[in-house]
Amino acid sequence: MRVFKIRWFARFARSERIDDESLSDAIGRAARGLIDADLGGGLIKQRVARRGRGRSGGYRMIIAFRVEERAVFLYGFAKNERENIEPDELEDLRLVARGWLEATSERIEAALEDGAIQEVRHDKESDA
Repeated sequence: MRVFKIRWFARFARSERIDDESLSDAIGRAARGLIDADLGGGLIKQRVARRGRGRSGGYRMIIAFRVEERAVFLYGFAKNERENIEPDELEDLRLVARGWLEATSERIEAALEDGAIQEVRHDKESDA
């Protein structure tokens, strides 16, 4: 499975010091069926812990997810900053998710080249 993050999400993760290992762990849980919330339309919500703390008070990640194929981190927020996303935001995110989940390999490669998305590194040494 290939895992990506859109440009906005990459900036968010960097500013919050959320490393690729934490993102990979969230996708690993989802791939094993441990999904925190299925939002429909190819979207899931996964919790990611803050450094040195648990997942319950950490971050919420909205991810376009297709089992054994592709995951794209679209949006994230700290639990202490907002409770949840609004219904209109959810609809917009479903549209974005559909676009990324239906994207051809060529479109994905073009998006990687122009910086619209980044691939999440799965190896632990890359975040050291």
